[in-house]
Amino acid sequence: MATGKLFIGRKVRDIRQANDFTQAQFASVIGISTSYLNQIENNQRSVSAAVLLSLAEKFQLDISELASGENERLLSALSEALTDTLFENYAPSVQELKLVTQNAPGLAHALITCHQAYRRLGEQVASFDDRLGGAAQVEPTPYEEVRDFFHFVDNYLHEIDVAAEALAERLGIGLEENYALLSRYLEREHQVRTVRGAVNDEALRRYEPAKRLLTISRHANEPTRDFQMAHLVAQLAGAEVIEATLKDTAFRSAEAREICRMGLQNYFAGALILPYKMFHQAARELRHDIELLASRFGASLEQVCHRLSTLQKPGRKGVPVFFARIDRAGNITKRHSAAKLQFARFGAACPLWNAHQAFETPGRIIRQLAETPDGVRYLCLAVQVQKGRHGYHANQPSFALAFGCEVSYANTFVYADGLDIESRAAYDPIGVSCRICERANCESRAIPPLKRKLAIDHNERQMVPYRLES
Repeated sequence: MATGKLFIGRKVRDIRQANDFTQAQFASVIGISTSYLNQIENNQRSVSAAVLLSLAEKFQLDISELASGENERLLSALSEALTDTLFENYAPSVQELKLVTQNAPGLAHALITCHQAYRRLGEQVASFDDRLGGAAQVEPTPYEEVRDFFHFVDNYLHEIDVAAEALAERLGIGLEENYALLSRYLEREHQVRTVRGAVNDEALRRYEPAKRLLTISRHANEPTRDFQMAHLVAQLAGAEVIEATLKDTAFRSAEAREICRMGLQNYFAGALILPYKMFHQAARELRHDIELLASRFGASLEQVCHRLSTLQKPGRKGVPVFFARIDRAGNITKRHSAAKLQFARFGAACPLWNAHQAFETPGRIIRQLAETPDGVRYLCLAVQVQKGRHGYHANQPSFALAFGCEVSYANTFVYADGLDIESRAAYDPIGVSCRICERANCESRAIPPLKRKLAIDHNERQMVPYRLES
C-alpha cells in the first residue's frame, strides 16, 4: 500500500457527528457513496484528494489539521514502546510505523498495552523482597487507563463540551461573576445551598445530598471555589451526557469507571466556566495571554492552559497547544498535546526543557525556543504555580505549568514578541526523554538511550562518560 495514503476515519466521523449528520446525509454532502464513507470511518479505505477538498470547502477545515492529531499521538506512543530493549533486534523506520498507525491503529494500541503490561510486571519482579507469593499485576492501573482514554480522544469530548456551553449561555457565564451565577443556579434549579467551610475543615468541597448543602473550603481562592461549584453542576446537570460518554468506554474495573466519571465531570466544569466559542475567540483576540485570559474568565492559570489544549472542535479548532503540569521531582502529573510534541509515557522529561527552570523564577512566565530531534521547532512557555491551603504550617505544593505550540503558530502568542524565531541559533535542542533521545553529545543526558550501544574510552573522559556507537 502506498505510504502517501491518508486514513483519518475517526476525524471524519467526528466532523459528521459534530454536524448531526447521518452517514447517508454526510456522504451526500461531500459527494460520495454511503458505503465509501462507512469504509473511510472504519479506516478500511483511505481518503481521496477530492474528499479532502470537499471537507475543506464544506466545513471550513484546514487540510493540514486532518493529517495530525491522533496519528501523531499513537505514533509517538508506539515509537517509545519499540525503543525498549525487548525489541533490540527490531528497528522500524518512521515510515513503517506510520503505516501501522494509519492502517491498523487497533494493532498499535494492542502492542502499546502489551508493552505497558510487560513493564509493570518487570517493575514488580524487580521490587520483590521477602513478600513472595502475591499475584503479579500486569493490567494497567485504573489511573493509567483513564489517562490513556483522555489522551487518545484528543482530550476533546464533543457532546460534553456542547452541553456545557449551552448551559453556560443559559446561565450568562461571562456577564457577571461566576460565584453569583453558579450559586443562584444551584439554589434555583437544584435547591442546593452553598456555604464556606470552617477554618479547620480540610475538605476542598463537600456535598451532602440529604441536606442539599455544598460546602466549599474557606481557604480556596476564587477560581478554585468557582470550579468546585461548577463540578457539582456537572454532577447534577451533566449526568446524562456524562453517563452516555461512559457507556462507550470499556474500562477493566469499576474503579477506572469512577475515576473517568470524575474526569468527565471536571471536563464539564472546565467547559462551563470557559465556554468554547467565547474562550476560543478571546484566546485569539488576546493572543493566548494566559494571565489576561485568567482575569477575563475568573479562572486560574492552570484552568486556562488546560482549556487551551482542548480546543479541538471540528471546524472551529484553536491553535494546537501542548500542556503539562510537572512537580518538583519531574513527574508529569497532567499531560496533553494537540501539537506534534508528545510527552514521554515513562521516565522524566528532558532536563533541557524550560519547564524545570520555572521553579527558579516563581510567578514569572519564561520563554524558550526549542527544537526536537525530528527537526520540529516549538515556542515553549512555563510558569510556576502553588496550590494548597494558606497558613504557616500548611502544605503548599508547587508545580510548573508548561505549554506552547509549534513555531509556525508562534505569532499568535504574545510571548513570541521580540524573539528571533527565524534564527537557527535561537533554538535549544531538547528531546522527549533521555531513554529514547538519539542526541549523541548531550551533556545533560541522565541515562543512555535504550537501543544504542555504548563505547567506553578509559583514556579519555568527556562530560558524559561514554559515547554512543553509530
